[in-house]
Amino acid sequence: MIINADKAPKAVGPYSQGVMWQSLIYTSGQLPIDPKTGNLVEGGIEEQTKQALTNLMEIIKKAGSDSEKVLKTTVFLSDISNFSKMNEVYKDFFKKESYPARSAIQVAALPMNALIEIEAVAMY
Repeated sequence: MIINADKAPKAVGPYSQGVMWQSLIYTSGQLPIDPKTGNLVEGGIEEQTKQALTNLMEIIKKAGSDSEKVLKTTVFLSDISNFSKMNEVYKDFFKKESYPARSAIQVAALPMNALIEIEAVAMY
């Protein structure tokens, strides 16, 4: 089943915001795009992390799940030196007792020159 969350940015290419299969939710990578304007949020890594995670959670919520059922995230950073600042925002989206597994990697570039992109696998 395809997930289309009104409160998350629309897909800008041939992909879905998310897909549900059996008991799992797979999200596409979420950039720090304000869904109302279609533009990247202003500010640095903290603001961009918050928006990317907000977009991600809207998709997970639309699928009938929540942050406690996120199993794994992948965080793509344009600069790995932003790792600790990203963590400061990231930790507030998950309960300490149920932090998901995670990979965080530096990439050469992200669409729209974003500083971060985040994808997830969750249960519903």
